[in-house]
Amino acid sequence: MSRTLTVADERWPIAGAFTIARGSKTEAHVVVAQIAEAGHVGRGEAVPYARYGESVASVLAEIESVRGAMEGGADRDALQRLLPAGAARNALDCALWDLEAKRSGRRVFELAGRARLDPVKTCYTLSLAAPEAMAQAARAAARRPMLKLKIGGPDDLDRVEAVRGAAPRARLVVDANEALSVDDLKRLAPEFARLEVKLIEQPLKAGEDGALEGYQSPVLLCADESLHTRAELADCARRYGCANIKLDKTGGLTEALALAEEARALGLEIMAGCMVGTSLAMAPALLIAQGAAFVDLDGPLLLARDREPGLTFVGSMIEPPPPELWG
Repeated sequence: MSRTLTVADERWPIAGAFTIARGSKTEAHVVVAQIAEAGHVGRGEAVPYARYGESVASVLAEIESVRGAMEGGADRDALQRLLPAGAARNALDCALWDLEAKRSGRRVFELAGRARLDPVKTCYTLSLAAPEAMAQAARAAARRPMLKLKIGGPDDLDRVEAVRGAAPRARLVVDANEALSVDDLKRLAPEFARLEVKLIEQPLKAGEDGALEGYQSPVLLCADESLHTRAELADCARRYGCANIKLDKTGGLTEALALAEEARALGLEIMAGCMVGTSLAMAPALLIAQGAAFVDLDGPLLLARDREPGLTFVGSMIEPPPPELWG
């Protein structure tokens, strides 16, 4: 049967703005790959990330570079060799999983060897802002079970204190996005522990986190920018207690599943993470979220609108995806 690859970029407005230590944006600019074969269409969504040297143009070019192989019938195993880990491979890998599910009449979780896909509770992210603004946002979301707040540097303890005061019962995750030094972390971690923060994501710059080896943090540390695939896992396991697995970093669900299995074998907790995208990007990550200690798949909740059909959110609970969406 002939196979056809279609690729497009889409813009989805964010409700307000999404701000982290590295900057702010008002829309999610995503790439969607569709692979059609035998009357079935598989889809995958990826979010190019400038921090990793990606742009929408570069991701589109990467996908075009393997068009011949993909339309010639390349499978997921071949794709791992055709492209490096990143957004381009993610879009194609997830499209191939979706296509296989639709062609076989089975759900992706079955293809991945799981008996079922359960609902999961996601964090809700608070953008970096003035402490008063972050407290106001936290107060509005105080009934959510877990809040993730962005900080921008070593002087942001007041932001964390403001959020804790506004949402006294919520579990808190602090995401530094590489904005701290090791001395900052050693000073702040006990304060975060006092505020009952459960997790600190990527405190140091990737490449500088060897300084974490031997450090006993009072708050669990999570590797994000430092961990893309199994290639970095051994180093991260010596420095962190948790692995943030994002499909745009791993280059798709195939590597993400293998990474999660090996990370667990090394004793790491799992965080299922995401870039800001639509429900189509979140749906495959729900497989990684199964049994994860932390789930951060709130991308659609940050958008002004989501694609239809999308995922169903009941508060912070995410229901399994309908097959019309993915998988």
